[in-house]
Amino acid sequence: MGLRAGLAVVGVTVLGVLAVGLTPAAAADGAFLRLAHLSPDTPEVDVYVVSVSDPADTIVLEGVGYGAVSEYQTVSGGTYTISMRPAGAAASTPPVISTTLNTSPGNAYTVAGVGVFDDLGLTVLDDDLTLPPAGQSRVRVVQASASEPELDISVDGGPTLGTDVAFATTTGYTTVPPGNWTLRVDGTAGLAATLPLTVEAGGVYSVLVLDDSSGGLTVVTRVDAASSGTVPVGSVETGAGGTAARPAGSLGLLAGATMLVVAGTLAGRRRAALR
Repeated sequence: MGLRAGLAVVGVTVLGVLAVGLTPAAAADGAFLRLAHLSPDTPEVDVYVVSVSDPADTIVLEGVGYGAVSEYQTVSGGTYTISMRPAGAAASTPPVISTTLNTSPGNAYTVAGVGVFDDLGLTVLDDDLTLPPAGQSRVRVVQASASEPELDISVDGGPTLGTDVAFATTTGYTTVPPGNWTLRVDGTAGLAATLPLTVEAGGVYSVLVLDDSSGGLTVVTRVDAASSGTVPVGSVETGAGGTAARPAGSLGLLAGATMLVVAGTLAGRRRAALR
């Protein structure tokens, strides 16, 4: 099933959130941008990030499927166009959906394809990379399960992370003790799943609740920032599950293990390929 052509282009201007936990050089020299595919029934896409002022400054992420979240790419600041094309389509193919993002040095952004296939959109999540107090972790939950319109999410025996969290939205960040936790996810009909969650002291995490391809829910944890004061930069972590048919010839995503490697520098075109 191909993606719909002619979907209206959406313009979004985002101020972002100051990334206090970044190293001084990173915060001074550029912004941080990552991409996410959070639409369960949308096929794999190629994602293009192009600087409006310098079209040669381009990042390409190929074969990105449901649940995939890139690590942060360093961008120099200014306005970027983010667009999605069907996986394997030529770069000249009109995008099926796109948005513009105004970035500022020291800020961090996640641009996510969200919603179901028939109502696909791009949204910008504000990433607060402030490190937690000593000996603690910070966690937020991204509700990317289309099978559950709203979820109550809590740590079993610990804090509540979100109540009535709607599909394609995110909770705020919550400070939690580090360790191996059980995430309790309650849907409209009661307990939907209990899922494992591991967080380390000094880490900032986004936890994605996803539809599993075999039914039910699964959870994937992404590191937003670490206790060293740095953010993961340069690769794409893949997700799991989803109901989208994979286009013939496109590259598959291995759950939670395969990575995209981004080569080159901001001076030229950067392309990432699934391995």
